[in-house]
Amino acid sequence: MPSALKQRWRRGLKAAGNTVGGALAIGAINLMRLVKPDTMSNVAGSFMRRIGPLLPEHKIGRANLTAAFPEKSAAEIDSILLGVWENLGRVGAEFTQLDRLIEFNLAHPERGRLHIPPELFNKFLELANDGKPALVFTAHLANWELPAVFAAAQGVDSAALYRRPNMPAIDRWVRETRAASMGELIATGLDAPVRIADALKRGAHIGMLVDQYYVRGVEVTFFGRKTNANPLIARLAQHFDCPIVGVRVIRLPNNRFTAELTDEIPPVRDAKGDVDIAATMQVITTIIEGWIREHPEQWLWLHRRWR
Repeated sequence: MPSALKQRWRRGLKAAGNTVGGALAIGAINLMRLVKPDTMSNVAGSFMRRIGPLLPEHKIGRANLTAAFPEKSAAEIDSILLGVWENLGRVGAEFTQLDRLIEFNLAHPERGRLHIPPELFNKFLELANDGKPALVFTAHLANWELPAVFAAAQGVDSAALYRRPNMPAIDRWVRETRAASMGELIATGLDAPVRIADALKRGAHIGMLVDQYYVRGVEVTFFGRKTNANPLIARLAQHFDCPIVGVRVIRLPNNRFTAELTDEIPPVRDAKGDVDIAATMQVITTIIEGWIREHPEQWLWLHRRWR
């Protein structure tokens, strides 16, 4: 068989596989939405605690945790890692029901699924109503999609940078169902910086995850080891006069969450007054490391953050 024909054949099989896989995934999502959010989260978390240790990513997670916390015993590392798998299972289940997780009552913050203390809510309102766009970073902690959902629920003009799923059907489902509950969705790609710039010009608040390895990134120190960070948020700070803030979600017992919002983080500047990209990313990376140290079982240790 000629090589060109083989390539077309492989592409056709891949497209067919993506179509079938996407249809099955959408069906599974629709079934999961029939189950109560708490029940689905509990089942998925328990399932992943059992299955996770059998997967190859378990070794990656153990190696990462051992290097990051050399003072912890093997038993402590294993306990954290089981928590990581449980959190990931819960995130997967909650992904299908994000619109149902934003139960927030300002008068009685202790009653809703999302516990936002009044002082934090006031801080959020100040950021939302200061007349400026904002660059908001977060990390893969607890359920990292909730900040975008909460901002959209409060009527904030917002946009979230996301990685496009490999399956077109899943990508369509994400864009069609999440746009209403998460604001504008901007897929990572060549046009992402342009779309982000346009959103900032209109005054939007841009949310992005900044805790993964980035091949073309700037070097930072993370848990005592060198790695690369995506410099996009610092580069945007070069061109737009808007605050940089960090937000993190913390998973609480009984399927509840709370969140924290940092004060404005001024970008580091060099002797000329220009934004120092690498130094600014180091400040942000250090903040994220502090978050993770407080709740290591809620971070995604299963990817190769160090290369």
